[in-house]
This record gives sequence, C-alpha cells and structure tokens, in this order.
Amino acid sequence: MDKRPTINDVARISGVSKRTVSRVINGATNVGVATREKIQKVIDDLGFSPDKQARGLAASRSYLLGLIYDNPDALYIDQVQRGVLSVCSERGYELVVHPCNYDTENFIDNCVHFVKRSNIDGVIILPPVSESKKLAAALRDRNINYVRMASVDLDDHANIVVSDDRAALSDLARYLVSLGHRDIGIISGPKHYYSAIERLEGFCHTLKELGVDVAENRIIEGKNTYESGIECARSLLIQSPPPQVIFANNDEMAAGVLKVAHEMGVAVPESLSVAGFDDNLLATRVIPSLTTVQRPVVAMAALAAKKIIALIEHYQTEHQDTYLVKPHLIIRESTRKAQK
Repeated sequence: MDKRPTINDVARISGVSKRTVSRVINGATNVGVATREKIQKVIDDLGFSPDKQARGLAASRSYLLGLIYDNPDALYIDQVQRGVLSVCSERGYELVVHPCNYDTENFIDNCVHFVKRSNIDGVIILPPVSESKKLAAALRDRNINYVRMASVDLDDHANIVVSDDRAALSDLARYLVSLGHRDIGIISGPKHYYSAIERLEGFCHTLKELGVDVAENRIIEGKNTYESGIECARSLLIQSPPPQVIFANNDEMAAGVLKVAHEMGVAVPESLSVAGFDDNLLATRVIPSLTTVQRPVVAMAALAAKKIIALIEHYQTEHQDTYLVKPHLIIRESTRKAQK
C-alpha cells in the first residue's frame, strides 16, 4: 500500500479489534496463541510499527523507562542496559539512565525529581540504591511504578528481581574446601550493602559448617572497585603467613588481587587461589582466567523490564511471580588444589 500502514489496517486485515492488536503489540498474555500469531503475521507483512508519539498520547504515557543506579562497575551497568534494552526494543520503549549518589542525604529527592522531570512511566532500580526502603516508599506514595534488582527479598514479587547470592556463595565455599583450602582471606563489599552481607554470610556460614573458621584479620572491607581490591589484597598478602585463597566480593576487586599477587611474586593459582563474583567480561580477560560466581545480569535485567512494563500497562504476566534467580559457580584457571 502507498501510505504508511496503521493499527486500523492491521485490525481490519486480521479481523480483530484495535484493542486486541494493541494487546499483541504490548506483549499482553491474554490473547490466544493462534490469534497472536495471525496478528503478528499481518504486522510483519505490512511492515507496521506503532507511532510512538501517537501511541503515547493515546495512552497518556511517554513509553520511557528509567534506570537508577550508583555502582562503580561499568561492566555491570552495561550488562543491565543490554538486558533492559532487549525488552524495550520489542515493546516500543526507550531507556533513560540516571546515576545518583546513594550516600548523600538528598538522594531520594534526587531520584523522585528525575522520574518527574523525565516524565518516565516507570523505573528500574539497581543495587545498592534498590536496597533503600525509604526510596521504595517514596515512589509508592507518588504512584510511581518501580522494580528493584537486589540480593534480598525486600518487596512484593511483582516489584523485585532477587539474585540468590547467599546460596551461590555457599556453593563457592564448598568448592574451595573440596580443594583442600582451610586458610581463606576475604575482601568483602561495603558492609552496609545487603549484597555484601548476603555474600559474606553465605560464604562464612558454609565454611563454618565445613569446619573452617575465617580469622578476623582475614576479612577486609573493600569498596567494590579495582583500586580497593589492590589495597585490600596487599593487606592480606603481607600477613605471615598469607592466606591460601582470597575471595573478593566482585570481579573488579579480584582483578586487583591478581595484580598485587603478580607484583609480589605470588603465583596464582600455584601459591594462591583467587575467586570473584559476577562473571563479567573481565573474568575471562585476566591471566589466569578467574574462577567466579556468574550472576545472570542480562537475564535479570530483562525480567525486571518485563515486570515494569506489566505494571505500567496493568496486565497480568507469567513474569510477575517470578523473582528469584540463582547465580552459579564458574570454575576457571585461578583456583587449584591446596599445596600440601
């Protein structure tokens, strides 16, 4: 046809109402499979794509999602954005990002102002910002749709995606003990973050169950940055004797451990095993490659995007009750059996 196809054309050719076509476009689940497939074929044949401005005006929505974060790990943020954008591209939404400073007194007002100023329909919040109960309450009080990504079950399941870090760190502890390691050093994340608490407690609790106690001087608090990994690794490796293993709260800090070990002439994994958490791109690009816990960040972010769109568009989806994701252990070159 000569003119640009419209939703009316799709509805007429499909033999359904405009509302049904709209449901298919928006990913609602209350349309039969056969009807959905028929409508999608017409959409594909016509080359139809919704006009975002008209669509937004008709629905009193902007079709913008927000992403709020305060996280120094650029690789993690990149994975989150890729996961969210994979859903946005299917559903006709755009993404607006907003870095904030979680440790300032006015960060809640700052986040709420961002939502209002940007006219977004809903927001996805990353840790550690997502751990703020006061921010979640402020958003609820203003009827702002939100979904939190976190390491603890802090909210209604329609509003949260949880990484079961505690269980994953239990698996790592069992693996390291199976290699014969008993003297273990830990670089934790900031101890006021739920994620750092969950990982530290999950790791240490399982070690204790297995008869391994971690000495107080073997636990050093890091800042989840490469630089703090370097600083903390030095503090551990100058101890006499140094630990057999260092677990770092994320891969950024674990990479810092590898750097310090190299500088000090400590062979990894022959004299020191090193493990991290996240399994971002860095884990396979350092030497030796890093044993780590893989958190499926892209999949978690995509799930969060599906949840927020379901809240915005007021429809039921199979994703609303799905909230818990378990990371899993990836064994690489940076760990080996303890020397006797």
